[in-house]
Amino acid sequence: MLRRVLRTGLGRSLLIRELGASSGKGRNVSEMKKKIRSLLPGEPDNFMYDTRHLPPERSDVVIVGGGVIGLSVAFWLKKLEKRRDGIRVLVVERDQTYSRASTGLSVGGIRQQFSVPENVQLSLFSVDFLRNINEHLAVVDAPPVDLQFNPSGYLLLASEEGAAILESNVKMQRQEGAKICLMSPEQLRKKFPWINTEGVALASFGMENEGWFDPWSLLQGLRRKVQSMGVLFCQGEVTRFVTSSNRMRNSAGEEVNLRRIHEVHVKMDNSLEYQPVECAIVINAAGAWSGQVAELAGIGKGPPGTLQGTKLPVEPRKRFVYMWHCPQGPGLETPLLTDTNGVYFRREGLGNNYIGGRSPTEEEEPDPADLEVDHDFFQNKVWPHLAYRVPAFESLKVRSAWAGYYDYNTFDQNGVVGPHPLVVNMYFATGFSGHGLQHALGVGRAVAEMLLNGHFQTIDMSPFLFSRFYLEEKLLEQNII
Repeated sequence: MLRRVLRTGLGRSLLIRELGASSGKGRNVSEMKKKIRSLLPGEPDNFMYDTRHLPPERSDVVIVGGGVIGLSVAFWLKKLEKRRDGIRVLVVERDQTYSRASTGLSVGGIRQQFSVPENVQLSLFSVDFLRNINEHLAVVDAPPVDLQFNPSGYLLLASEEGAAILESNVKMQRQEGAKICLMSPEQLRKKFPWINTEGVALASFGMENEGWFDPWSLLQGLRRKVQSMGVLFCQGEVTRFVTSSNRMRNSAGEEVNLRRIHEVHVKMDNSLEYQPVECAIVINAAGAWSGQVAELAGIGKGPPGTLQGTKLPVEPRKRFVYMWHCPQGPGLETPLLTDTNGVYFRREGLGNNYIGGRSPTEEEEPDPADLEVDHDFFQNKVWPHLAYRVPAFESLKVRSAWAGYYDYNTFDQNGVVGPHPLVVNMYFATGFSGHGLQHALGVGRAVAEMLLNGHFQTIDMSPFLFSRFYLEEKLLEQNII
């Protein structure tokens, strides 16, 4: 019966909670601290009494994760709030240098060539936002955001086995408004004479709104904007949630144990202490580590096969990106090409440099404990395929490489968006398995709409709800690069 309730959306009122102010306890504590501080020796700005680096004692919304998705949620919450400064938003990010964050280590691609309609819609939404980015992210007396967008498109190659699926995907993409064309091997050779088309039965090419941009510029632009809108930031790590439980019956008459987070504990950098933050809503936008954050809230800690025992299936997966130089390479008219075997590459700059890589098989998955690069993986698993598809790459020379993390959804490689069915004030914005950067702007708006209005409006993200894991209803994305 519970499965039917979740599938039909009955009982969703259990998930919608008004964003109200917490008790006045936080304000009283704050006033008491000020009085005590005024009686202590030392100047007001003595570092021993400086609490500017601490999180506030209370915030309406706490966003765990300050990458591009978390910042997008913060932006849309402030943009859509009914009353100016009506919502207090805190972003908790443990690494404000973003040296290990997925956003900054991404290759920056954006495309509409997906197999799930909602993913196409998200990309189209993002493209429109990026096209007008300085209307959205302008800050007084700050320079405009320069995304360095390169509209060279995506080129997906399919073998005989994959041609029918590619053709079906393109039909759907066109119905959603994407400008994608199909190309035969002959057309492919004519437009891109540097490609060896052997083994290629069909190709799809994005004629507009596809390419790549600078992820760091988007990240910094969003962060600057949300700070100007009043969003608070804290460098620290969430280590605990304080929750309460309430047993009640759902609309199907079944007893469920609903839980609510009341307090977030944030461990400060270079400190053994934690700082408690009272809150009404928690947004889990912790990327590759969002599964661990969900466990802190008790998600997945229950009998197997039950909703309470259903985990958030998101884990860190390490991906390598290699940069190489090839003087006789394809040149300026180079799209982001994805081969039939998953090897991809794109041009980087104007000096005959290229970046690319390949997602490993399950058996090849590297240890995600660190960001060390496996150079043998390029030599054995990437370069042979590059040289076969683009003969000029026989003479390439690797110049550098780095590794980054996917927030990999092991269930169906698609995002998780919206509230948890039982931990009623935890919302998800995670699990995008490599396409989070290009979908962040639409996902942030979707989460804000659900939180503020109780339902999705701009794009219906209902297929991305957490309940699909319990219901075993996969929303499989075939075009993961």
